Amino acid sequence: MRIFLQVIGILILIPAVSYVTLRMDHKDADGPSILFPGGELVSGELHSGAEPDWSFTDDVSTIELQLVNPLSSRTIWIMESGGKVYIPSGYMRSFLGRIWKEWAFQADEGDGLAVARIDGVRYERQLLRIKDPAIIQGVASKLAGKYAGGASPETVAAIAKSVADGDTYIFEMAPRGGAR
Repeated sequence: MRIFLQVIGILILIPAVSYVTLRMDHKDADGPSILFPGGELVSGELHSGAEPDWSFTDDVSTIELQLVNPLSSRTIWIMESGGKVYIPSGYMRSFLGRIWKEWAFQADEGDGLAVARIDGVRYERQLLRIKDPAIIQGVASKLAGKYAGGASPETVAAIAKSVADGDTYIFEMAPRGGAR
């Protein structure tokens, strides 16, 4: 029995140590990997000038998003609605979500300062959590159409309910200095 427990312990320890090592190794990288958060987004032109026409994000599946405080980056979905750009974070009330989506809690509770890198261009933004049902309706429709296989009324209603229930957070990526 002792040998069996040692083997089980080793089988658990190897992936755990590998995971921690890879995560720590990647934390200072210029952006996230597929599996691990990254560090500061430093490469790419920093956008300056007028607010862009965000409709180009309809053709962009994921972006890199970095919080300023605490400094870390991840890959995330994006959608435009009503001329503004939004990002979602789901599973917020689940056990896994509380661990995996820690960035969304930090953005909501902190200053929300962020940098987004989209097609090699960096945008300084401020993440503002949106709860207004009128705005959520448009964002839910865009989210359903882009990522859930179609914007059926049932799917849009389910997303809107998920936001209202606190299971999904929706953030506007507003220009820096937006009202909180």
